[in-house]
Amino acid sequence: MQSLYEKPSSTALEFFPRKTRYCYVIVVWNEGERLRNQLARMQPLAGAADIVIAEKRSTDGSTEPAFLQSMGVRTLLTTDERGLCTATRMAIAYAMEQGYEAVITCDGNGKDGVEALPRFIEALENGYDLIQGSRFMPGGEHKNTPLERYIGVRYVVAPVLSLCGFWYTDPTNAFRAISMRFLKDPRVQPVRHVFVRFNLQHYLNYRAAQLGFKVTEIPVRRLYPEDGTVPTKITSWRIKAAFLKELFATIAGCYNPRQ
Repeated sequence: MQSLYEKPSSTALEFFPRKTRYCYVIVVWNEGERLRNQLARMQPLAGAADIVIAEKRSTDGSTEPAFLQSMGVRTLLTTDERGLCTATRMAIAYAMEQGYEAVITCDGNGKDGVEALPRFIEALENGYDLIQGSRFMPGGEHKNTPLERYIGVRYVVAPVLSLCGFWYTDPTNAFRAISMRFLKDPRVQPVRHVFVRFNLQHYLNYRAAQLGFKVTEIPVRRLYPEDGTVPTKITSWRIKAAFLKELFATIAGCYNPRQ
């Protein structure tokens, strides 16, 4: 099997040395005060997992280095290449190179209940390889979820991805933990140029269950703003169509490494 490791062009600004076995990756692009407020909530958790910001270069000042350092962020990773999956791929490559045992990812738009971090770590230490956060399972919480988003996740994405043999109730939720044992398996190879927009998220969930890795869900909180705004990068119908195209390409095996 041909092995590929195609890391995006990026820079890494490190404020502190590695302190923990896990890294908590926040993927961002111009999230403004939403990111700043989220980091304030996460600051007490910085001792549980090193906080890493992975950004498509932001221009709104939200990732100003002195502020990030004051919030306990370990590293700011920046790429100018397009795509949210590109930023995640950059972070996975960094975690591999730094020797972390797992990556815990979340969005940086303030919707996620970051207090769930210890539960992800507990599941990792119990031997799980992919832990998907779910607002829809018992014990989870969601509020102000747009109807279109609710229908799409529950009745389109979840049934399609569940063809892997595991029923994900909230597979588009970026709050998940992924073991390095899974990420470094040669049948996975997540650091490839093919992962640019949305497909890496689909692929990791699908491939983990398909290959028989230990998969589970844990309840999390995901709250949309009370004012009706929807912090998301999936906006136009063209982008939504691309999202679905990549979903079906995932289950068709289009992103599996070549034998």
